[in-house]
Amino acid sequence: MRVQVLQHVPFEDIGSMASWFAARGVTPVYTRFYDDGLLPPVGGLDLVIVMGGPMSVNDEAQLPWLGAEKAFLREAIAHGIRVLGVCLGAQLIADALGARVYPNAEKEIGWFPIQGVPEETGTAEDCCGFPAESRVFHWHGETFDLPPGAVRLARSAACENQAFRIGRQVIGLQCHPETTPESAAAILDHCRDELVPAPWIQTEAAIRGVDAAVYAEANRLMARILDDLVGPASP
Repeated sequence: MRVQVLQHVPFEDIGSMASWFAARGVTPVYTRFYDDGLLPPVGGLDLVIVMGGPMSVNDEAQLPWLGAEKAFLREAIAHGIRVLGVCLGAQLIADALGARVYPNAEKEIGWFPIQGVPEETGTAEDCCGFPAESRVFHWHGETFDLPPGAVRLARSAACENQAFRIGRQVIGLQCHPETTPESAAAILDHCRDELVPAPWIQTEAAIRGVDAAVYAEANRLMARILDDLVGPASP
């Protein structure tokens, strides 16, 4: 399996997805936009993972590489390559496919529940493993309209579009089910100035205080999403 990770900042990596790939003997290749930002030809890729970052998809004037990244995503999707976007990554997919990305009514930062919406996908089995409710990590101030052909998979009290899919090929996640203690610490170290009193912003102590079971639940959801998108490991 040839996997290309699009990484926007050093402190937002693939988290628990690393162990999912390691169990399958897969070593992802990276495009690091904070470094050289070189994008490969889409031919031969099996999966593109688009990670998060503090910038906006609407910052092309300041970050011209955003335009090239969106064009790459459109091309990859047009060629039938599987694409998974996380946070900014989901917003980039939405924007690349013509949907609007804009400030959410509230910033959502911390460990908050999301609700699966199988009624919009037919059956629970079609819902990428989203349970009726699960507690996952969030760090975002923007949201998006669903792109054409997308089906909502999850929502939260603060943000209506937490996850979507387009057919069996594309999944976008506004939340961060891949979060590990290390990745949570990394984003706190770089972005803690955003932790201001607000209805859907937790304190640093609350974010750091969740126990291992919370991470494990979120990471199991991430693994189920990857299984659904790519297929489970061979016996």
